[in-house]
Amino acid sequence: MVYAPTTKSDKSAEGEFLSLAEASGISHSILFKTTVRKINPRFYIGAGKIEELKVLVSDQKPDAIIFANHLAPTQERNIQNEVNCPVIDRTRLILDIFAQRAQTYEGKIQVELAQLKHLSTRLVRGWTHLERQKGGIGLRGPGETQLETDRRLIGKRIKKLNEKLSKIVIRRDRELLRRGKNLLDTVSIVGYTNAGKTTLFNRLCNENAFAEDLLFATLDSKVRSLNLAKDEKILISDTVGFVSDLPIDLIASFKTTLNEAIHASVLLHVIDLSDKFWEEKMKYVNKVLKDIGAHQIPQICIFNKIDICDDEVLLDAADFGFKDKVFISAEIGTGLQNLIGLIRKKINDEKIISNELEKHLA
Repeated sequence: MVYAPTTKSDKSAEGEFLSLAEASGISHSILFKTTVRKINPRFYIGAGKIEELKVLVSDQKPDAIIFANHLAPTQERNIQNEVNCPVIDRTRLILDIFAQRAQTYEGKIQVELAQLKHLSTRLVRGWTHLERQKGGIGLRGPGETQLETDRRLIGKRIKKLNEKLSKIVIRRDRELLRRGKNLLDTVSIVGYTNAGKTTLFNRLCNENAFAEDLLFATLDSKVRSLNLAKDEKILISDTVGFVSDLPIDLIASFKTTLNEAIHASVLLHVIDLSDKFWEEKMKYVNKVLKDIGAHQIPQICIFNKIDICDDEVLLDAADFGFKDKVFISAEIGTGLQNLIGLIRKKINDEKIISNELEKHLA
């Protein structure tokens, strides 16, 4: 595995890279670290480091080289040809994890769509099967290249998958309309991957959805009902976790899943307080929410995993500038009643604001 940050070594990014590798099922690995001050357009890393990598590959004979960074198609191909070993960049690593995690029909479609979009940028000339075919009877000149055939077939498959997703979007829109008619508020759980979102979802809704100490343990969104009080019911959804430098194709492909967050009345932003880089990850989640148009939805900041945090960390978080925040341990259930009370208050406050706005506009 090659960890090559473009600046000085970042322990947070390095740890996340190793966690991604673990989540993909890699059982044995060697970490090759280098700092990239200026990106080499040919290899991403410097030519000298490529020579070191060649020696390492020759000695260790790995099945593949995994880069912590996103590589351009030409960089991926150049490195692979130079060191004579398959190369996987960050995007393909995340796609592989998503492919393993997808369980539902929708999730599988979204993962395949993202994979095909990524693959279409990696189709290059020079493979042994890319020789020109002969033209058919009645056709002048050579037939299309295998490369063109591959691109055409991938394009057709992408079109078909987009059509399937469009039908899912229509079904979801109908479901959202039905919720609106039934006046059911929706609360969506968002946050960085492995922050404890699904554990919280299970606690609140008495569910047993898969939750594990792995990145992207949850991929498919789930929606369940939650009774806040007598005759006061809401819907709560669990969404896919975010990660830094999430490939743009993945964000686009999972738009139908992320719609649960876009149309929510309130967002529950779960933060792993035991992670010393929680502020950085919180900012990244808010950036993605802005990118998908969900940044104006009211948030409740949920500081999770307080059972494994010391007093100093708790005090620092308590001083953090959030109006609506709550401290919980989803694992053991601490603070959940406070959270439910805050959700109820936040929803009712937003209804009052909405009603006042309607009266003003009328």
